[in-house]
Amino acid sequence: MKKSIYCHPPLLHLVAGSILLGLLTMFTACGGPTTPNVTATSAAINTVVGQGEVGATIPLSSLTATTDGYAIKVYFSKFPDSLSNAAAVFSMKRTSPTVSVGTFAIQLLIAGPTLQERDAGYFSELNSILTGPSTCSAPHPTGGPDFKLTLNMKGPTPEQGTATVQFCRATASPGIGADARIQAEVNATLKRFDSIKKVVILTKDGHCFGDESGQDQCLK
Repeated sequence: MKKSIYCHPPLLHLVAGSILLGLLTMFTACGGPTTPNVTATSAAINTVVGQGEVGATIPLSSLTATTDGYAIKVYFSKFPDSLSNAAAVFSMKRTSPTVSVGTFAIQLLIAGPTLQERDAGYFSELNSILTGPSTCSAPHPTGGPDFKLTLNMKGPTPEQGTATVQFCRATASPGIGADARIQAEVNATLKRFDSIKKVVILTKDGHCFGDESGQDQCLK
């Protein structure tokens, strides 16, 4: 059954003040080869908590609970390894305060590494490519979400075990190397969950992200 999980900007009181403050302090933008976007990072952190994934393909029984939420991992690129090998990504431990672990993980990928991790060479290509307004509706004054995550769907087609990430904003990628690193980061981050076996990444217009052929090969 199709279940779309939108990353909506929630009211700050939905999260315990200590958790939110910790996140705001921890995450500072890193755009990889581009200029860090601190404003975008703060906005991303403020949108991570929202829709639940209960009853979807990421069952709570498969997650590791902590005192603050659920243990997850986010996969970043790294200098210089990922420049010569776009598939090279490296995991960083995080804690999701919401059961929307897949949605939370992708938003933290957009937010980028911590300052300490950035100093060690880690970066996220997703941090700097999203531009313009969101095309996904959301009843919130700050606008719609950055993306939507749909489980058990390959684009518009039902497919068990496949997760589709569709951006809600335009993407301004600097090139095919960045596209490949984004695909590696998103794939590794979502496939960390046992119930997700395959990942499809779409632009806001529904085309395969990074597909230079123009044939939407990811949907075939």
